[in-house]
This record gives sequence, C-alpha cells and structure tokens, in this order.
Amino acid sequence: MSAAAEAVTDALRELHTRFAGLRDGQLADYIPQLALAEPDAFRLALISMDGHRYSTGDADVPFTMQSVSKPFVYALALSVLGLDEVGRWVNAEPSGEAFNAISLEPATGRPDNAMVNAGAIVTTALIPDTPDAPGFDRILDCLSRFAGRQLDVDEQVYASEAVTGDRNRALAYLIRSAGPLPVDPVAAMETYFRQCALRVTTLDLAAMAATLAHGGVNPLTGVEVVPEPVAAQVLAVMATCGMYDASGDWLLRVGLPAKSGVSGGLIASGPARFGLATYSPLLDPTGTSVRGRAAFGALSERLGLHLMHNPALAGSTVTLVTTADDLPSAQAGPWERARRERVAVVAAQGALDFTAAERVLYALDEARPQETGAAVLDLRQVTDIDPVARAVLQSGLGRLVEGGVRTAVADPAGHLVLLPGAGEQDERTALRPFDSREEAVAWCASGLAD
Repeated sequence: MSAAAEAVTDALRELHTRFAGLRDGQLADYIPQLALAEPDAFRLALISMDGHRYSTGDADVPFTMQSVSKPFVYALALSVLGLDEVGRWVNAEPSGEAFNAISLEPATGRPDNAMVNAGAIVTTALIPDTPDAPGFDRILDCLSRFAGRQLDVDEQVYASEAVTGDRNRALAYLIRSAGPLPVDPVAAMETYFRQCALRVTTLDLAAMAATLAHGGVNPLTGVEVVPEPVAAQVLAVMATCGMYDASGDWLLRVGLPAKSGVSGGLIASGPARFGLATYSPLLDPTGTSVRGRAAFGALSERLGLHLMHNPALAGSTVTLVTTADDLPSAQAGPWERARRERVAVVAAQGALDFTAAERVLYALDEARPQETGAAVLDLRQVTDIDPVARAVLQSGLGRLVEGGVRTAVADPAGHLVLLPGAGEQDERTALRPFDSREEAVAWCASGLAD
C-alpha cells in the first residue's frame, strides 16, 4: 500500500477500532429482511476528487440503499425537470420531523422536502415513465452512473418492504388526496420500494457522495452524471434536510451535507474535497447508524472537514510532479543523471489542510516508480500547514523512510516539523530538511547505489 493510502487508511482504521465496540441502537426490524443484518458489521470508505479510494472493514460487501437513494433520485428529477418544476411538487424546507412523518404544506399539500419519505415518494413519481424508458430503469441507470458500476435490486429486501410498507402507502394516498402526487399511488410505491432495495457497497456509496462533491462528475469514471448546478442544489438540501429532525445538530457538529438510511448506510460529501460513506446497521432513534454518526463526527473534528472551514484550493496544491533528472542542475555527467532519474520530486504551494496533504502524498507515490530509491518534497512555496496536514504528511513521509526510501524536504521556513527522533537516526534513513530543492536532490542522489 502506498504512503498516501496508508496515511488516510490509518485514520479510517483508528476510527473503526475506536467505535466498533459501540452496541447502542437497534436494527430496523420493521422491515423483516433488514432485521437479519449482522449487528457488528462496520465499514468506512473515503474517495477523493482525484479518484483515490480508501476503506476499512468489508467495504465491498453489498447492502440496500434505503433512504440514501433519495438525494440521487432528487438529482435525477432536477436534471430532467429543473428546480422550478420540481419545486412545484416538493418543497425544500427542513421539516424538523422524523423521516416517515406526515409533513405536508397546509395550503398546497406539498411535502416539506425530498429527503423525508413523503417528499421522496413524490420525487420518485416525478421521474418520467414511458414504455421505451420506464421510470425505474431511469433511476437504476442514473444511480449506477453515480456509483460507477451497474447496480441491481435485492429482491428479498424489496419483497420484505412491499409486504410491510403500509405507512408509506398511506403517505402516498394522503398526498394524492391533497393533490400533488402526479401518478397512481400503487405505481409510485412499486418504484419507490425497488429504489430503496438497490444494492450498493460502502465504496459505491463513497463514489456516489464523491460525485456530488465533484460537481456531478464521477471521479472514478470521469462521467458527468448530473450538471454541476444540480449537484450543488442536492448538496444544499442534504445539508439542511438530509438528517431529518437531527439536521441542524448534524450540520453544527459534523458540518457536512449528509444522508442516512435505515439499512445502516450513511454518506457525507465535502464539496470539491471527498465523498465519505459508512455502513453499520445499529440505528439511533432518528434512523441513523450509531457507529457511522460517531465516526463521521470524530473524523470531521480530527481532519478539519467541517464545511465552514476554508479548505485549500484543490487545483493549486501540487505544482510539480517529476524526477530530478528533468530539473536544471549543475551536475551534467551521465553517472549523476542516472542517479537523479531515481529521485522523485513533488512541489506544493499555498496553505495545506488534510485534503491537500493527501494530494501531496499521492503525488509522491505517483512520481516514484518502483525502482526509484529517493523522494524530495519541495515546500518552499507553502505558506502554512495546519496541524492535521502536518500529522498526515509526517505519517506518509515516515512510511517512506521506514520503507528504505531516502527522503528529504526542501523546507527553509520550517513548516514541517521533523519526525520525533529523526535527528538522531542514521543518515541513510533520516528525514532531512534542506533550504533548497537542489540541495535536497543532491543529498538524495548521493546516497543511492549505482
């Protein structure tokens, strides 16, 4: 595993270890098939805007989406019909009520938002249904593109929901009686139950959350699933309504647009930064994964992920990824050039936070082929490194050193504190600071075997 992957995965593993022992909460036993879930299951995944994937637990084991499907169907409706038309049928205001509450505007009969069941049923019903393109096929295709692979339906969970979904049926008939349900309630519920029973993995959900964070473009496939304005609109509703009657407290404490589901799935999106997902089926009274909520809160605090913090600009962090033989040098001999082509060089600029630090470490991995024995990180244009980014960089660079990679940092301002005890280590393995990039390169090259 690369230094970047190890540094980020370590954070996920620590959270997994820290919260795996939580036994609070209950399985969603009102859907019999969901009551069969393994209560100790716990998985975490994160996908960056560059498509870098990190996970812990059995992140490729499938489960059903349930209410986590709602923002993605809402995105499809907005893409097809536009915000004004969808807004005629479904409002965008926090309800302050539970996910299955009867929350309809007195004057119009509109559901409060597309994240509660009433609004989600209407949103699903808005997807055009034609003989050539049935509504559910459109939903399946769209959500598959969000995940970056073809999804399918868990027929057993679908059947279990169809048998026990009387409250949702009652909501559908109530909405129809008030006027704003555009299709027959029976047809609406058939599609809605199948939508909720779509199977995904934790990594799939991380990819879906990352696609919303990436302006509607899947960072794994490069496919534009929905236009950027639609992705922004969906994230706004997730931020204010995605966690139901706990949405305000969630935004205050965790600070990320999020959506939960009663199977135990939970997603969060850091705009222009990452998609985050977890699965653990023990639920709190709001229908949210107990372990997932705790882990997301701790991760947000630890890595400074709160939406209201000012992240580094994604496109401006890494300014150079190369090997030293491509850089100007006073050394021109063939012997020296042969050594320099084995020295990876990455330069960064600006203020570095967690997201930027992950990008820097990943660039070092990309720049360093298998035969490369040394790495230089150029921080001369870096203005600041926050404590979280410093720890991530120290961890990643430390792994390079431990792996026998001769590693140096051009850091005249002293932004990156040396690893504990680094000054006492053998010269061959110590992480060395230098005032210039050329000095760092020369030191790395001088220690490589011919």
